[in-house]
Amino acid sequence: MKPKIYITRKLPASVVCQLEEICEVRMWHEEEKPVPREILEQEIMNVEGILCMLTETIDADLLEKAKKLKVISNMAVGYNNIDIALAKEKGITVTNTPDVLTETTADLTFSLLMASARRIVEASDYLRKGEWQTWSPMQLTGQDIYGSTLGIIGMGRIGESVARRAKGFGMDVLYHNRNRKPESEKKLNLTYVERDTLLKESDFVVLMVPFTDETKHLIGERELSLMKKSSILINTARGGIVDENALYHALVKGDIWAAGLDVFETEPVPLDHPLLTLRNVTTLPHIGSASIQTRVNMGNLAADNLILALQDKKPKYIVV
Repeated sequence: MKPKIYITRKLPASVVCQLEEICEVRMWHEEEKPVPREILEQEIMNVEGILCMLTETIDADLLEKAKKLKVISNMAVGYNNIDIALAKEKGITVTNTPDVLTETTADLTFSLLMASARRIVEASDYLRKGEWQTWSPMQLTGQDIYGSTLGIIGMGRIGESVARRAKGFGMDVLYHNRNRKPESEKKLNLTYVERDTLLKESDFVVLMVPFTDETKHLIGERELSLMKKSSILINTARGGIVDENALYHALVKGDIWAAGLDVFETEPVPLDHPLLTLRNVTTLPHIGSASIQTRVNMGNLAADNLILALQDKKPKYIVV
């Protein structure tokens, strides 16, 4: 008998095929809509494995229904959507998909930094709306990137990749992390500073920390007040790291110059969200790892992790 698994979002055929060789597969086939909670509750009762996305909250109520569940394979680096403590208590293996999305997410992060600094989206809209009537010396002027100071909070794999890109732009790179990384400092010419110093001295502040109880609203009114009035905040990590109400007011008051956001506290973000009304906010719909190659690689890795766990072998990436 093949083990039964459930996939919570439609995946490429190449990924599904390799799972079907080993498992009895059921899958939610909607691409633009998450699986309804009631269907997920029903499916999880009968499966030994689940391959899920960040859009699915695998909480205590769901885990209590999962009497046969052996493995949760999360197709993401983060896993704040899963009750990790309860999964561990129940002996359920939880896996994730780091590494394969590092460079792609760093690409997007630096792209968002550049778009925010040079007002790319705003300028495109300006042209398309027919507002461009003449050339003017200070029209749609932005902030310089080359030779500026970049501050990275959280120096993991993606943080280091962003720092490598910054060197090509002649940027001075400051960083703050729970633990200093002397080898990275030497290799990438990084300067370790306390978080407040980083906020005060950086022209761009990039958030690269995981979302935990400790990092919730890590950037709030106090932290934003420390930043330069010409500075730009970039968040491609998790929305809850930033107090969005405080960010809105800081942007309106001119305490900081702009923000680039790929993530929000509530996703999909409501269309009446105050931050969406501001021209100095560049927004994206959580596309940090969204290249064709990377998403296929993430799916393959999530499938590999799931299969190995079901075969009582050690997956490549284990959370618990």
